[in-house]
Formats: sequence, structure tokens, C-alpha cells
Amino acid sequence: MTERTVTRRSALKTLGAVVASATVAGSASAAGDDAESGWRTRESPTERTLYDVEETAGGVYAVGGGGVVLERTAKGYVKVLDGGPTGNGNSLYGADVTDDGKRLWFVGSSGAIGEYDVETGSLDSHSAPMDVTNNFNDVSVTGDAGEANVYVAGDSGKLYYSFENGASQTWEYSTPASGAAINAVDFHDVKSGHIVDGNQTVLYTRDGATWDRLGIANANNNFYGVDSDGFDDVWVSGGGGTIFHWNGSEWIRSDTGDAGQRDIEVAGADSGYVVGGGGKVYDRENTRWNQDATPSGENLKAVVLRGGESAVAVGAGGTILER
Repeated sequence: MTERTVTRRSALKTLGAVVASATVAGSASAAGDDAESGWRTRESPTERTLYDVEETAGGVYAVGGGGVVLERTAKGYVKVLDGGPTGNGNSLYGADVTDDGKRLWFVGSSGAIGEYDVETGSLDSHSAPMDVTNNFNDVSVTGDAGEANVYVAGDSGKLYYSFENGASQTWEYSTPASGAAINAVDFHDVKSGHIVDGNQTVLYTRDGATWDRLGIANANNNFYGVDSDGFDDVWVSGGGGTIFHWNGSEWIRSDTGDAGQRDIEVAGADSGYVVGGGGKVYDRENTRWNQDATPSGENLKAVVLRGGESAVAVGAGGTILER
């Protein structure tokens, strides 16, 4: 694992553990809790699908349909943005946070790209880079606020990137594979990371611009999520309940059932979650994936770790689950 991964994730996990210990007043909904697993439903100010969730220096943020951005506050989840970075109501499908936790980046339909300052509440739009208005599925950023490298996964099979914080005229693109939609992107170092596409392919880069294939042969399922923790530590979630782990020499497959696994986040051999259809959540313990009971049957789209066993998962109908 690289220095960047250790530094950023350790800092945000520590912050998350502190924030998670506080009670969110009045946020538990009528859907109730699952006492055995520890998952609780939180009241949501939107019924739109939430597609991604991130831990920042200002706490948890979620993004979703219609360009909504939610913030977790002491009084519960509240809207801080509605309409996306351009105000046109473009749905937001992916988000990531700078290494210092101060800026939340998000991307979505019709070329939407936004940079939100969680300390000041200011918003900068970097939408339609290179005049591209295709849908963007995911984003990964490396570096601190104002100095980030930005990597955007395009639905047209292109990976758009800027090494100058998304400034105009600094964007470039590559077509890493066959042109199939890039479903997810994650970087573990400044210019090193992985993507998964709609052609059941995992690719990696060492310079942020050129890509090589890593697998996965005979996967027989679509790939939806990727967690890049190093060149020898990559996790992929996909259809048919599949989870794949690259350990530097081979892909190891796990099967969790029939539900498609939409997102995965792992921190170490025995800490991680994968979420998917029908409210399915699996957590990793003793090198195995175990299903957690949850108080919701809504399809889940994303999960973020918050230190220890704490986590937040989001999904259809504005669903927010916390553990």
C-alpha cells in the first residue's frame, strides 16, 4: 500500500471514528434498526436515488439523482445542493474527496463536474470539459484541495483527466480499452490506479494517462465497483454476487449470492464492505465475506468506511444506512 493511501485513509478513518461516535439527533426513521448487525436507517431529505457517499474533513456527504448533495450534520442529513454543479438538475453518479478531505468532487449526467469546498460551502463547476457532455459515471482525485489530479470515468469509454485541478484547457483523455463504458475508477497514488469497464475488463495505469489490462479472464459478470489499494491489492465487485481480489499474482474470486454488488471498499484483510441489490450488505471478517442483516430492501449503490466497523451505505429512494 502506498504512502498516499495510508495517509489519507488513516486520517479520514480517524476523523470518521470521532464523528461516528456522536449521535445524530432525530435521524432514525420508522424503518427501524437491526440490533444484531448494528445497521440503522437514517431519515433522508430526498427520495431520489443516492449513487455515492464519501467521508470528508467536514463529515459524510452523499450525491444522487437531480444533482442533490447531502451533508450529515448533528441534526441529521440535510441538502446543501440541489440541481448539480450547473443548476440544471443533472444527476450525480460518482464522488471522491481530496487527500486533505477539504474538497468533494462529483460527476454525473450531461458532463457535470463539480468541486465543493466542505469548509466554506463554495462550489466550482468544471462541467463539460473539452465540450464533452456525455454522462460521467465516477471520479477519483489525488492530491490536496486546489492542487488535485482529477480522473473522470466516461460512459463513452473515455477516461478524462486533468493534472491541474480541473482548470479549463488542462483536460485530456484516453480510451483505455474497447470503448465500453467505464463504470468505476479509483487511484491509490498520485498517478496510479485502476478502472473497470462494461466489457468485464480491469485496467491499471502508472502515469495517469496510459492503461494496460490486468484481467479478469472468464469472469462472466459485469463489473461495477473497484477499490484500488495498490498494484498488488485490488478489489472488484460485480454482477451475480461476485467479488474479485488481485493479490499481485492471481485473481481470487468470492461469490456472495445472486444480487449484483455495486460498490466495494476494503481497508486491510479483515475490514471492508460490499453493497448491492435488495439491500444486501456483506462485511469482511476473518478473511471471509459475511452477510449483514439490514433494515432496508432498497438497492444499495455505494458504501464508505468511517473507521473501525463504522460505515455508511446509500441507495435507491434516498436510502441511508449507518453502522
